[in-house]
Amino acid sequence: MKLIFLLPIFLLVSGVEAAKRPNILFAFADDWGRYASAYAKVDGRPSPNAVIKTPHFDRVAREGVLFKNAFVTAPSCTPCRSSLLSGQYFYRTGRAAILQGAVWDTNIPSYPLMLHDAGYHIGETYKVWSPGTPGDAPYGAGKFRFENRGRRFNGFSQGVTQMLAKGKSVADAKQVLYDEVMGNFEAFLKARPQGKPFCYWFGPTLVHRKWIQGSGKKLWGIDPDSLKGKLPGMLPDVHIVREDMADYMGEIQAFDHALGLILKRLEKMGELENTVVVVSGDHGAPGFPGGKCNLYDFGTAVPLAVWWPGKPGGRVLEDYVNLMDLAPTFLEMGGVKPPRIMTGRSLVPVLESKVGGLVDEKRNWVVTGRERHVAAAREGLLPYPQRALRTQDYLYIINFKPDRWPMGNPYNLTNDKAPDYNTLANNTFVTYGDLDASPTKAFLVEHRNEAKWKWHYDYAFGKRPREELFILKDDPDQLKNVASDVKYAAIKKKLNTQLMTELKRTKDPRVTGDGSTFDKPPFVSEFKRPQRNRPNKK
Repeated sequence: MKLIFLLPIFLLVSGVEAAKRPNILFAFADDWGRYASAYAKVDGRPSPNAVIKTPHFDRVAREGVLFKNAFVTAPSCTPCRSSLLSGQYFYRTGRAAILQGAVWDTNIPSYPLMLHDAGYHIGETYKVWSPGTPGDAPYGAGKFRFENRGRRFNGFSQGVTQMLAKGKSVADAKQVLYDEVMGNFEAFLKARPQGKPFCYWFGPTLVHRKWIQGSGKKLWGIDPDSLKGKLPGMLPDVHIVREDMADYMGEIQAFDHALGLILKRLEKMGELENTVVVVSGDHGAPGFPGGKCNLYDFGTAVPLAVWWPGKPGGRVLEDYVNLMDLAPTFLEMGGVKPPRIMTGRSLVPVLESKVGGLVDEKRNWVVTGRERHVAAAREGLLPYPQRALRTQDYLYIINFKPDRWPMGNPYNLTNDKAPDYNTLANNTFVTYGDLDASPTKAFLVEHRNEAKWKWHYDYAFGKRPREELFILKDDPDQLKNVASDVKYAAIKKKLNTQLMTELKRTKDPRVTGDGSTFDKPPFVSEFKRPQRNRPNKK
């Protein structure tokens, strides 16, 4: 696959002085799906958003705008981040379009480096772009990393639990990790040249598994059974799954608290009034059926709140946003002309509008997709290629290779034998490698032969037809595929045409040529895990 990525770039188009350009704070949590208490009021039905508490995300949404329909281009860490940083569909980023084995092409422009060249002080803490080689390449491959105080916040429940075992209180143990977050942020602020606007990426991985079982209740007071009747329909509504979700929500609340500390520091400095705050996540929940690595909303929908002081706030927007739209948005905010190669569209006109609801009538759909996640999930290191069109009324999915297992091969698994519960809950790669190890995964495999849970098991792991179609007003969790119903044949044909037109327009290798690019080397090659470069910060 060969794409021409780089055009003459990095030209300032604004006459605004550098000091007047806004700072940009981007808080981006690993594996954080569309869960925040701000969404409870707009969901219109029971959901975990009625239980979770995210006051600082809610503040950003209240002072700025809350997007109801934000999606990632790919529900897998590296491809999503490749898309976000480059402002392009993930499938246009070469070997950065896969997870394990990803390699960054330095010819691809990325918004942080463009802002840096335009005079911004840039920095990042924790995760930006990984796994991939070189690590965090689109953000300078570690050159702009600030984490001298450490990385323990990434394992929040583990770190707190370890400190509890040594006699610390819950509050004191949490504070140790919050002090790390702020110490890293202070180092970034200290290194900022006087008069320069900044662009900071706060990207902790605590919301990514693994978490300490029971930590949601122990550390955050989230009662698992308060989620009864509120889980998405594809999840068994049993205590062990509710507890798993509660633990997930606890990590989100820890992330939100850290966000609040950063906002408080900026406010104290007098910088918040000139700082654009954007908060989101890179895909849906890990270790749950239909979440991470799936093109259903549970896998691709993410929270998104944007606070641009001085611009109209207090709005809930229905515009459909793909996170690749953030790159041209950040560039335009910083006075830099986005390169034409970017397929994302700047959100600046939407953010400057004074109205709520659907601001831009053309923003009523998004395209999502995926290729390879865990390399060895299938024999031959093959991907599970999918593309989807999400509109206001429908979700239409093409599974290009329906003969393959969507969550990976059922290794070490027969009707009569399976790995034990502890292995399934802790070893992702033992079977169905594209679904993270979890208590939920263990429960489903253990109960796979019971009639009561068979549908849930088949939903999670079974093979899928080439086409899937869901009618959202009747089926918001996307559980009933009506693609084979002749009643919807015309709708399916129309959606297929719209999806394929966009894929061809944007030169998706999966639909150009013979469509086998991602099934061949170097995309299916073995790989070596890169050593993480951690340069010292002064």
